[in-house]
Amino acid sequence: MRDDFEIPETPETPETPETPEILKSWVTENAKNAVEMYAKELPEHHRARNDARLYDAIMEFAVSVRRRTTSLTREGSPLSDDDLSHISTIGQDRGAKRFSEPSQRSALTPHTGSMLREIGEAPATHDLDGLLRMVTWFSAQAGTARGAYALAFEKGRSRSPALSAVARVQACAKLLLADDPAAPEATRNLGLPTPGRYAVTVLRFPASGTLPDSGARGALLEPFLLSHRVPMIWRRPEEFVALVPADDTDPAAVDRRVLALARDFAAAVGLPCAVGTATGAVSALAETARTARLVSRAAPVAGSPDRACTAADVFVEMGLVQLPQLDDWLRDLTGRLAEGPDLVATLDAYYRADMNRLRASAVLHVHPRTLDYRLRRVRALTGVDPGSTRGVRLLSSAVARVRAGAWG
Repeated sequence: MRDDFEIPETPETPETPETPEILKSWVTENAKNAVEMYAKELPEHHRARNDARLYDAIMEFAVSVRRRTTSLTREGSPLSDDDLSHISTIGQDRGAKRFSEPSQRSALTPHTGSMLREIGEAPATHDLDGLLRMVTWFSAQAGTARGAYALAFEKGRSRSPALSAVARVQACAKLLLADDPAAPEATRNLGLPTPGRYAVTVLRFPASGTLPDSGARGALLEPFLLSHRVPMIWRRPEEFVALVPADDTDPAAVDRRVLALARDFAAAVGLPCAVGTATGAVSALAETARTARLVSRAAPVAGSPDRACTAADVFVEMGLVQLPQLDDWLRDLTGRLAEGPDLVATLDAYYRADMNRLRASAVLHVHPRTLDYRLRRVRALTGVDPGSTRGVRLLSSAVARVRAGAWG
C-alpha cells in the first residue's frame, strides 16, 4: 500500500451572492425602468419625458429608495427617522407642486408592485433566505413609508396658495373616507376637529332636478364651510357627504347637529334631498360611508329634511333597494293606489301617526270618516287591509319607497 497517496483537494464552490447584493448592482437599471413606467402610465408623470429636472428628481428618489432598501435589509434594520424624513420631504415637495392626489395614489401602487417584482426577479440567485428576508422587510416597512409620504403630500397641498380651502377640505374628506392613515393629521392641519368617530352623512339629490356643475358646487361649499367646519365632499352632483364629529356622549346632540347641517345645506342648494347617516370609527369610515349611502337611497326625499335616517329607520327599504325583483312587485302593488283619492298621502299620514285615526285626520285636514273611506279604498284596490300586520309591513314599505322617489 502506498503511503504517499494524497486525497485530491475539492475545488471551492463559488459563494452565491446574497439577494440584497445582487439587487444593489441592479439599482440604477431597476430605477430607470420604474421611472419609464411612471412616465408611460401616469398622466402627471408624462411631462418627465421632456422635463430633465423633473426626470432627474424622480430618478434620484427611485435610486435612493432602492439603495436604502438593500442596505437596511442586509442589516435587518427598520426605516430610521432620517429615512422617513427624506421620504416626507419628497412627498411634501410634490404636494406643493400641485401633483394631484389621484396621481400620487396611482404612483404609490405601481411603486410598491415594481419593488416587489424586482425582489422576486433578482437574477442568478439561489438565496431563498435572503429573498424571504427582503420580502418580509418590505411588507413590514412599506406601510410606514407610504403613510409618511401621503401625510407629507397632504401637508404640501394644504400649504399651496394655489389650492382653495374647498379643495383642501374635500381632499381631507376623501382621505378619511378611504381610511387613509394620513387622514387625522391632514384634518388637524386644516384646523378641524379630530374626533375618534364620525357620523358620515350623505345627502342624495334626485337626478330629476337641475343639479349644479362643479363650479357652482365649489361656490356653494365655500360659504357653507364657514358655518359648518367639518370635512365634506361634493364631487358628484347627486351626492354630498359630510363627516360630523360623533364623540359626544349624547347621541341626541349628534343627531341634532347632523339634521341642522342637512337642513342648512338643502336650503343653500335649493333642492329637495334624502338624508342618510351612519356612525363609525376613524380608520373604518369606508364601510360606514357605504351604509350611509345605502340609507340615503332608501330615505324619503324632502325640501326641508325633518330627520336624518339611519339603518334602523329604513332597514326594510334598504333590503328592497338591493332586491330589484321584489321592489318591482311592490311598485306594481302601489301603482293601484293611483286609482283612489290621495291614497299614498293618506297612508303616509296614517302610519306616521302610528295608525291613530284622529291624529292622521288632523294632519290631512279631513274628517275621520273620510279617512276611513280612503282606507277602505286601499283595501279594495290592493286586497290588503292597511291596519293589519301584513298591511303595515307591505304598505308602509311601499309608501317609504314612494317618498324616497324610487319610482319616479
